Amino acid sequence: MKTTFRWYGEGNDTVSLEAIRQIPSMTGVVWALHDMAAGEVWPENRIIEVKEQAAKYGLNIDVVESVNVHEAIKLGLPEREQYIENYKESLKNLGKHGVKVVCYNFMLVFDWMRTDLFHPSFNGDGSTALFYDHGAMKDLDPKQLVKSVAEGSQGLTLPGWEPERLAHLDKLFDAYKNVSEDDLRKNLKYFLEAIIPTAEAAGIKMGIHPDDPPFSIFGLPRIVKNYADLKAIVEMVDSPSNGLTLCSGALGPNPDNDLPQMIRDFHDRIPFAHIRNIKRFDNGDFIETSHLSSDGSLDIAAIVRAYHDVGFKGYYRPDHGRHIWGEQCRPGYGLYDRALGIMYIQGVWDMCEKAARGQA
Repeated sequence: MKTTFRWYGEGNDTVSLEAIRQIPSMTGVVWALHDMAAGEVWPENRIIEVKEQAAKYGLNIDVVESVNVHEAIKLGLPEREQYIENYKESLKNLGKHGVKVVCYNFMLVFDWMRTDLFHPSFNGDGSTALFYDHGAMKDLDPKQLVKSVAEGSQGLTLPGWEPERLAHLDKLFDAYKNVSEDDLRKNLKYFLEAIIPTAEAAGIKMGIHPDDPPFSIFGLPRIVKNYADLKAIVEMVDSPSNGLTLCSGALGPNPDNDLPQMIRDFHDRIPFAHIRNIKRFDNGDFIETSHLSSDGSLDIAAIVRAYHDVGFKGYYRPDHGRHIWGEQCRPGYGLYDRALGIMYIQGVWDMCEKAARGQA
């Protein structure tokens, strides 16, 4: 299991490569060209630039998150053909420079949803974290939500909340008003059938990210939310390059999602894992917590054991973290709590290794 850390690029992240490389077990950064609009071809010179920046600190760029999928592809519009060709060109360019995994999503309008970016933790320890208020969502105006998220982002970009795209919120909602889950699945299958041969040739494994949260918001369809959805996706194209980014925090708000079982059943199609904890509440609310199993509703130790049991050799990142020790950072993406999360995950992994050798 290879440890990675999401990095937003020079001048766009409060966490330096120098700091990232000092985290034990670290191998590389999870990155993207965040200024590139969905549908544009990623140029080789920009990829090389990031590769050289990371290499100075002994880090690889094996994992990209994300090469965004254009709305025309999700909607199945005629112009999707050009955007699919552009996507394939980006995959070719990434493969030339050593990228092994591309995480992407097929979520509509919003890539992820929280109602408060700095909610006080419920254990009273003074930390804050990303929070989802299920009740508030019923009466929430999407435009007001976009405004509040932008105001709370500390002046830093947030993936999936690009201002230039969300400026056309009414048009996006109108475009999707008659799109069903079946329509969306058909459009995903069409996309995968088109790009997977290119991914195979480039040596890249695609990993679709689950819907976050794993249920409908604002009436939009969701097709990556549970076991049945994941099974349907890996069966759309029978190839190791058609894989999953298994995110415990995204799937976790639904208590019916058995994450260790998903890992055991889909392990050969999981090139990339996001490992983090959340605390669920009976009213549908949830808040992100430390990675410690006892702090949240997810058994992170059991999740890590499941990865060890199946001989997982892919990449993982600690995903999000709380905001602790006064750190000023992008919401969910500080240094301190994510580094603590890695130490917890690696500690569980080390114990699994010792047990396997009869040393525990």
